[in-house]
Amino acid sequence: MRSWKRSFYVIWFAELIAIAGFSTTTPIIPLFLRDLGVTDPGRLNYWNGLSQSASALALALLAPVWGSLADGYGRKPMILRAMLGGAVLISLMALTTSPWQVFVLRTLQGCVTGTVAAATVYVAALVPKEEAGYRLGLLQMAIFLGSSVGPLFGGIVADAAGPRMNFLATGAILAFSGFLVLRFAEEEFVPSPRPGSLLRNAVPDLSPALRNPALAALLLVTFSVQFASAIAVPILPLVILHMAGPESGVGTLSGLIIGAGSLAAALAAAAVGRVSGRVGYGRTLLGCVGGAFVFYILQGFARSPTELLWFRTGAGIFLGGTLPSVNALIARLCDPGKQGSTYGLSSSVSSAGMALGPAVGAVVASSAGYPFVFFTAAVILMGTGLIVVRASAHGITFSPGSPSGDPPRTGPAPSGPDGA
Repeated sequence: MRSWKRSFYVIWFAELIAIAGFSTTTPIIPLFLRDLGVTDPGRLNYWNGLSQSASALALALLAPVWGSLADGYGRKPMILRAMLGGAVLISLMALTTSPWQVFVLRTLQGCVTGTVAAATVYVAALVPKEEAGYRLGLLQMAIFLGSSVGPLFGGIVADAAGPRMNFLATGAILAFSGFLVLRFAEEEFVPSPRPGSLLRNAVPDLSPALRNPALAALLLVTFSVQFASAIAVPILPLVILHMAGPESGVGTLSGLIIGAGSLAAALAAAAVGRVSGRVGYGRTLLGCVGGAFVFYILQGFARSPTELLWFRTGAGIFLGGTLPSVNALIARLCDPGKQGSTYGLSSSVSSAGMALGPAVGAVVASSAGYPFVFFTAAVILMGTGLIVVRASAHGITFSPGSPSGDPPRTGPAPSGPDGA
């Protein structure tokens, strides 16, 4: 097997289990906060939204810095930083005794993690350009698969052994994924020499988005999709608790519902990565956003965990097709030497959406009720569709446009890395 393929599959598997590790805490945080004594619904919504947003907000602020360092010092060290740093910080959550400690550790987690962006940059630089869409779709599949397995595993562990054991299990999973990358992944990309100190090279490079209107539009789409995706996830355990009652195994049920949506997204990501180049990335993106809009409306009318399960699965199918299309477009629009900076910006706006989503969801849930959280997400998705339509004027095509389905390039055409 060619060396780039072996390294790709190592990263694919390591990212799958890393995301599974991170996702084990998704259905646990609100339940853990309740175990810490936060029983008032208003305070629980507040601390839950704050804790869930803290990690994503910190990641949004630091992602461009890590992306800039990846361009100067290599991609593999960035993956190791994210996985091993997460292992330490999440393990420490097992020792927390108050909500503010959870908040602090979640914030630090966001500062040092970011495996999705690190792995995306690594793969974009590793694979031949003609396989970029397909391989990035497979990577997104691994991310969604991890997101589907993790919540269910976390819910089962929490119900059986308590949330603290869940955090320790997550730390062990992340440490193992870091070991796989350290031992078996090869650094195919040779960083270009960069003058100046490490601190100077860490300054984020915003030029890719400023010079390219199509790329800026894609970053805005990324923000909107992640915002809509994140707005409801943190309150889902509370929605299920409200529907089914406290004696129904809420942790396991929450993990099952969250995991089903992520599994559907994983399968869709693989399929979309295979066919979107022929259909057209812009057309695929618009169709996926429209389908997700419909299923978020339906979630607002769900009256039982079973209905919510089916509607989350439907939304997951369409959301799974969005990010592979966006990442493939970004890979074709950014300069080869600025892939780290570009995907760092993408990760930053993605994390900003993930940070804002839970906070807005908590406010909407407290003021208008749980159904309006889903309706708010639907409105955001409708706006995202309008952004995609508007972006067509800046180089994103809704038709294949060429036999390969590549969109027109605005700015320098990137050349793929050596495939051997």
